[in-house]
Amino acid sequence: MEEIIVNTEGSESLVYVGYRLESTEKLLPESSVLIITDNNVFDIYGDRFPPFPVLKIRPGEESKQLRIIEKLAGELLSFGIDRSGFLVGIGGGVVCDVTGFLASVFMRGISFGFVSSTLLSQVDASTGGKNGVNLGEVKNVIGNFRQPEFVICDTAMTATLPQDEYLSGLAELIKTGIIGDSSIIDILEKDYEAVMKRDWDLLGDLVARAVKFKASVVSEDERETGLRRILNFGHTFGHAIELHKGVKHGFAVAEGMELSAYWSMNLGFIDKQEFDRITGLLRRYKLTSDHTIPPDDIKDLISHDKKKSGSEIHFVFIKGIGKPFINKIPVNEVADFYRQIIKKK
Repeated sequence: MEEIIVNTEGSESLVYVGYRLESTEKLLPESSVLIITDNNVFDIYGDRFPPFPVLKIRPGEESKQLRIIEKLAGELLSFGIDRSGFLVGIGGGVVCDVTGFLASVFMRGISFGFVSSTLLSQVDASTGGKNGVNLGEVKNVIGNFRQPEFVICDTAMTATLPQDEYLSGLAELIKTGIIGDSSIIDILEKDYEAVMKRDWDLLGDLVARAVKFKASVVSEDERETGLRRILNFGHTFGHAIELHKGVKHGFAVAEGMELSAYWSMNLGFIDKQEFDRITGLLRRYKLTSDHTIPPDDIKDLISHDKKKSGSEIHFVFIKGIGKPFINKIPVNEVADFYRQIIKKK
């Protein structure tokens, strides 16, 4: 078990990796606490929740809408929650996003924490303070930055994840290894069987490594004006694929990483051996598949990306594992590269 501090300007957040759901109660106030979760998580773990009222949302992206935030805010009022209130999100990325965004806007901001139940949210949503909801099909376009008081990453909860949800989280873990802590890649290559068996101790080690790296980035650049952009490796193409195909986030990002690594090789930033190492790992964990998007649609899909600035986008390339860098390039150039890939198929 590890405690990792995330320091940002004016706030401090604690991430508890390897702690269990039952540890939550001792981190909470004695009253004015509400729990937000989804139906699936409640059905499996509800009897282990702290003894506070529970609000449930539907699983999936359809719950990341302003109408859901409005409905939940009304529920908070009905329970008498005021500025001294505390919200706890117990679940995956959607629950964390909804809880964090609701807490950050209700009464102009109340305290909140997370129990992160999926590998994807432990590696990604647990650290960084991004909170947001979707606007139609455009992901996370309405949101803010506000840090939780604490996050518990309970790796034992990954045991009940469907296989595709678990693999989706592995994709973000691989991304962190490619752009930051290369030891993550070494472990994922060496301990494939243990990873696929969801060994809790091994996952705890991997999640801690990922959180430490992300914490170091977020502490330097909380609002994604510079260094934090490297965390978007694979996401420009990945978000377009996710929006077009409706696949889970991690699978879309894996396909985006494959494309970004190929482009990095095409431009001479990495050699074929390094490209093959990256794509070989993605394929070994069965994360990549056909990512064909109609050429006429790709520019519009990329244009929805939050990393776009005018007619340009901050695109993340790599010069090797652990060596990401950012180039601001025209959206047209990104779309043209994708069209070239499609023609070769």
